[in-house]
Amino acid sequence: MLIQDGREATLTPGDFTLYDTDRPYTLAFSDPHRMLVLVFPRDMLGLPESRLAGLTATRLPGAGGGLATLIGPFLVQVADLLDEVDGRDGVRLAGNVLDLLGTVLTERLDCSLADPDRAHRALMLQITSFIEEHLGEADLAPAQIAAAHHISLRQLHKLFHASGTTVAGWIRQRRLERCGHDLRDPRWSGRPVAAIGARWGYPDPAHFSRLFKAAYGVGPRDYRASVR
Repeated sequence: MLIQDGREATLTPGDFTLYDTDRPYTLAFSDPHRMLVLVFPRDMLGLPESRLAGLTATRLPGAGGGLATLIGPFLVQVADLLDEVDGRDGVRLAGNVLDLLGTVLTERLDCSLADPDRAHRALMLQITSFIEEHLGEADLAPAQIAAAHHISLRQLHKLFHASGTTVAGWIRQRRLERCGHDLRDPRWSGRPVAAIGARWGYPDPAHFSRLFKAAYGVGPRDYRASVR
């Protein structure tokens, strides 16, 4: 439970809420828990502070539809990947996180966005989060991604083109990055290379090896040996 500004927000797993650390607040827990906290200067959201203050200690549900359902899973994924992100990419990622949060809060406040492109960036984050969740599915395809987000294939390709890549290129890059991470990870040292490829959507070992060598300059077995 979060208490602030005369309001109480009782949260269930997946929910999130907002509080201002410059003013008194109370966090109370009845059971063991795991909590993820994102701290940022309030002016980075680009929303009126007077309106934002009306959202403190307000439960934003993690289920039931709406943009708010994106926040929890996305932040958990970001937190899990922080060790793999360098400084420059981290700054860009932080901006993307706040763009998504600002879009969700704007929807809640029912006020206009200062940046008309923010909604497009929020949709892109939703799509890339979906891709991340389904990377291990070998049949993941643009048609499935577009249908899951109720947009046309043309709109999907246009979004990725504006980001300087393609849908297939993004999926390939993320899969190979995941494979590279597992090949470097001592915890996976006993797992066959082919199994790692299959884990991230490449069930054909020869195809996986060709793609990995094209991206990293060496095959997956040689890559694993070089980082030991």
